[in-house]
Amino acid sequence: MAHRISVTILTRNNQDRIERCLSSLKGFDEIILLDNGSTDKTLERASAFPNVRIFESEFLGFGPLKNLAAHHATHDWILNIDSDEMLTSEAFQEIRQLVLHDNHIYSLPRENHYAGKVIKCCGWHPDRVLRLYNRRHTAFNDKLVHESLIVGKSSRIVDLHQPIKHFSFENASDLLDKMQNYARLFALENRGKKKSSPSKAISHAVMSFLKNFFWQRGFLYGYRGLLISVSNANGVFYKYMMLYEENRK
Repeated sequence: MAHRISVTILTRNNQDRIERCLSSLKGFDEIILLDNGSTDKTLERASAFPNVRIFESEFLGFGPLKNLAAHHATHDWILNIDSDEMLTSEAFQEIRQLVLHDNHIYSLPRENHYAGKVIKCCGWHPDRVLRLYNRRHTAFNDKLVHESLIVGKSSRIVDLHQPIKHFSFENASDLLDKMQNYARLFALENRGKKKSSPSKAISHAVMSFLKNFFWQRGFLYGYRGLLISVSNANGVFYKYMMLYEENRK
């Protein structure tokens, strides 16, 4: 690898997924694992990997936490991976052969799975994420949720071809947990900045379901497509209702 790359990972209570993630990153000499309050065996399992350095922090928002993880890294080139993802061997080889340029931000395709099946509906496909960057050129924005790398005028986005695999949801309970957490963070992020109302929550939720289930072909994926479409609609409904309540305080 022409450039040294540090991998950064945020985690919290991911004991069932962390070993798969870290095993896919054995080719990197440094992984910064920033934990925000795990109470399961995540850290115990992560510590078995010799290239992992563990740090801990309270939850500051996903954007600030990712920047904090990059701050702990030894190298300027950062590959950010979620703890419920894994880098394919093909993606590792593609990254390994890159000639990196400081102002380039590299985008990887992401293959999303639900309960063991690749999902190509409901807005989950196609999916691209900006994950490889030089910390001297850019950083993540400060959003609590739905954070992203800042793309400036001098930045150039380069699309890579090999994917990251994403295993965020194994069952309906996982969908509910994430929906509730993201809705709460959305309400806190937009409190006093964005208007909301019960009618807006209902109309946006209905549109979300129609878009996911029909226009984005959720109906082709059986119960999985229905469950994801309903969950997305619920997430939209609750995030606007939580925002409405926050704005009324």
